[in-house]
Amino acid sequence: MSDAIAWTPEAEARLKEIPFFVRPAARKKIEKLAQEMGTTEITAEIYDQAKQKFGSK
Repeated sequence: MSDAIAWTPEAEARLKEIPFFVRPAARKKIEKLAQEMGTTEITAEIYDQAKQKFGSK
């Protein structure tokens, strides 16, 4: 469940750099990656890992 995933303020701030119209999809992909990694918190480091994995610049 995505509501079990917490976002640190820094990770939330980075998410806001993504255009608003793709942000919900990006959030879901990042949360899915975090779940696969076995974590329940999105940090800036996990956000960066997801960004690299999904090829976003």
